[in-house]
Amino acid sequence: MNIRPALPADASAITAIILPVIRAGETYALDRDMTGEAALAYWFDADKTVFVAEEDGAILGTYYIRANQAGGGDHVANAGYMTAAVARGKGVARAMALHSFDEARARGFSAMQFNFVVSSNAAAVHLWTALGFTTVGRVPGAFRHPALGPVDALVMHRPL
Repeated sequence: MNIRPALPADASAITAIILPVIRAGETYALDRDMTGEAALAYWFDADKTVFVAEEDGAILGTYYIRANQAGGGDHVANAGYMTAAVARGKGVARAMALHSFDEARARGFSAMQFNFVVSSNAAAVHLWTALGFTTVGRVPGAFRHPALGPVDALVMHRPL
C-alpha cells in the first residue's frame, strides 16, 4: 500500500469515500445532508494536509492532519481518517494512522489528540487504543447516533 499526498485529480475518489461515511452519520459529527462539494471543502480545509492510501491504482482511504489548536496548542496534532467500505478490515486505517504519526513527528508535533471519537465506533476505539491512545475524557451523550440515540464522545491522546 502506498500513502501519498492527495492531488486535485483524487477529488472524486475522496468524495466517493467520505460522502457515504458522512451520510451514514455514525462516526463524524457532520451534517448528513452535506453536499459532495461541501464535504470536499471540509476535508481540504486550508489548515489541513490531506493524504490518500492507494493500492493497485485504487484509492482505499484518506486522512488529513492539522494542528489540534492554534498558538499554545499547536504542538499537538489532530487527524481524521476515512476508509472506503470495500477496504474496511484490511489494515488501511492502521497503515494511514502509522503514516500520520510519522508525518506529525516530521512536522514537529509532539502528540496527537482526537477530540471527538464516537464511543460506539468500536473499530476506531479498538484501533486507537491498540496504537497507544488513552481516553483522557468522555463527553456523555455528545453524539446523536442515527440508530443508537445519544452516545458518548471520547477525547483520545497519545504522545508521538
